Amino acid sequence: MTFPFQFEIFEKTFYWHFIFETLAFFVGIRIYYFLKKRIQDPISDTNRLIIMIGAMIGALIGSRVIALLENPSQIAHQTFLTLYQNKTVAGGFLGGLMGVELIKKCIGVKIASGDLYVIPIIAALFIGRIGCFSMGIAEPTYGNETTFFTGMNLGDGLKRHPIALYEMVFMVLLFIFFEKIKSKKLINGDRFKLFMVLYFLFRFLVEFLKPYEPLFLNLSSIQWSSIFIFGYYWKFLCRIFAFKNN
Repeated sequence: MTFPFQFEIFEKTFYWHFIFETLAFFVGIRIYYFLKKRIQDPISDTNRLIIMIGAMIGALIGSRVIALLENPSQIAHQTFLTLYQNKTVAGGFLGGLMGVELIKKCIGVKIASGDLYVIPIIAALFIGRIGCFSMGIAEPTYGNETTFFTGMNLGDGLKRHPIALYEMVFMVLLFIFFEKIKSKKLINGDRFKLFMVLYFLFRFLVEFLKPYEPLFLNLSSIQWSSIFIFGYYWKFLCRIFAFKNN
């Protein structure tokens, strides 16, 4: 197995990463519209579109900002091109969340809108991470050197944690979990909140298996993003745990 995975067309070399990244977006959108047809959406199509635009703009900004903060020592040396090329899913989720909340306030939508996106996001993440894995150490999703049985040579001759594969397994577990609670009566919006908390908990923990540059208090920008999410959904967490204790 040679990393990164690539193919040639007309004597030009292309990476599979781009194919899977595009496929992830396409499949996620198709699943979203498939699920949307099966429910009575309390949010109008026009407002849904506006909210999605807000999410995409927020994700575009957030993914770049958090990626920029992943390497604090390199901030002064960033160009517009490197700033645009570097991105992180965690930052995209954080920025997307802020973009949605801001646009909803602007258009006066007070109904939670995230539950419908959970399964499409899980599917898109799974497919997208195939692309990340295909890049080996050329994509910053590889882990530290390890003697654990899951260690793989990702292109530099060292046995490393295949972080992208770990996340793919986690996405499968999340899909099974949300399918199992599909029939449970939850408050509108709780499924998305639960997804965000679980995903960022995973990202917080798996970050310790990756080579990272601390941003503050020996934690990376992604870990601080995770802490922000935990604080943002603190009331939700208190309510869920209180419900379980009862």
